[in-house]
Amino acid sequence: MTDALTIRPLTPDHAGDFVTLFGPSGACYGCWCTYFRLPPKLRGDLTGDEKRAHMLARIAAGPPPGLLAWDAEGPVGWMQIGPRADVPQWNNPRRSSTPLPDAPADDPGVWAISCFFIRSKARGHGLSHALVAAGVDWARENGARVLEASPMDQAKQSKSIGLFVGSTAVFEKAGFATVARQKPNRPLMRLVL
Repeated sequence: MTDALTIRPLTPDHAGDFVTLFGPSGACYGCWCTYFRLPPKLRGDLTGDEKRAHMLARIAAGPPPGLLAWDAEGPVGWMQIGPRADVPQWNNPRRSSTPLPDAPADDPGVWAISCFFIRSKARGHGLSHALVAAGVDWARENGARVLEASPMDQAKQSKSIGLFVGSTAVFEKAGFATVARQKPNRPLMRLVL
């Protein structure tokens, strides 16, 4: 599957493909990729349409909040990547992704890969690996000095919804190393660019 992939930054001209990929329910129980962007209370109070509108406004405002992948049939995958400051809830001190002192959340050179959404039929074919590789290049090209992730060591099922943060094995293969383990099963991993 990854041979026929196109991966590009999610710019406003691709917002319709983002909506198509996420479908009418907004992926991952209607999240619309707002989980790390909005405080839990606010996110919980929003309807699916309001979450979609929030994300579409973010896409329109730029810079691109992540990368979108297409195969010959259309959009198949998404990876949220950008400066840590763009995903404030990812920086919460109670999370596995809590920033370390040498890579603070307000440093524009510290980036994060915070989540993925891959269409069901495309899972298990290496798309996460392709997205991470493209993300490393994208971060490097845009001035990141550090790229971090807080994936899951193991999931109950290979297609588990919990894998929206990615798999530790995918990041290890891309050269990321564990720099902290603030929660079981969820390392904070880093690639110095």
